[in-house]
Amino acid sequence: MLGLLGFYDELDDRSGRPNGSIRDAVRPVGAPDETDLVAYLDTGHVLIHVMEAGHDVITGSAHRHSQGCSSLLTDGVWLWRKDFPHYVETHHVVLPEAFAERVRALDYEMPAISVERFAPHYDETMPLIGWATAVPWRSTATTLVPEPRTVTSEAEFDAATRPGARKRRHGGGNSRRKPRRT
Repeated sequence: MLGLLGFYDELDDRSGRPNGSIRDAVRPVGAPDETDLVAYLDTGHVLIHVMEAGHDVITGSAHRHSQGCSSLLTDGVWLWRKDFPHYVETHHVVLPEAFAERVRALDYEMPAISVERFAPHYDETMPLIGWATAVPWRSTATTLVPEPRTVTSEAEFDAATRPGARKRRHGGGNSRRKPRRT
């Protein structure tokens, strides 16, 4: 079975999620290498894309992982939601020491995954998190190789979403709209 990260009660309609309550995992400060751990989480292999928008369940705010927040990512040993890095960098949620040690041993680089070894763990884990319809593993790939992708940083997201940062008007103002044609 894959190790589970960030499957908290508050992130699902059902209670009794594998990682309990997120409020119990929040810490005042993160690990000294938290930035590197977050970068690793951001580059996980995407297993399932979910088209949705979510918010921070603690503050109610939008965040850089709001779009597709419950999409699933993995490194072949651990499985997490797309929004999990947000909770690590913002609320310093506790990471299992086994996960942190593995990432440090990999020098914070996402490994390639042998599908032959990964698929049985995927099939065993998905029903436990409510994704029974996602099994069995259907990929024809033999190896999952990390894909380079650009990830918006928390600072970039905050700067882009500040009031006034968007160029498009949001109603109000003095200019009138053209009347509709009838």
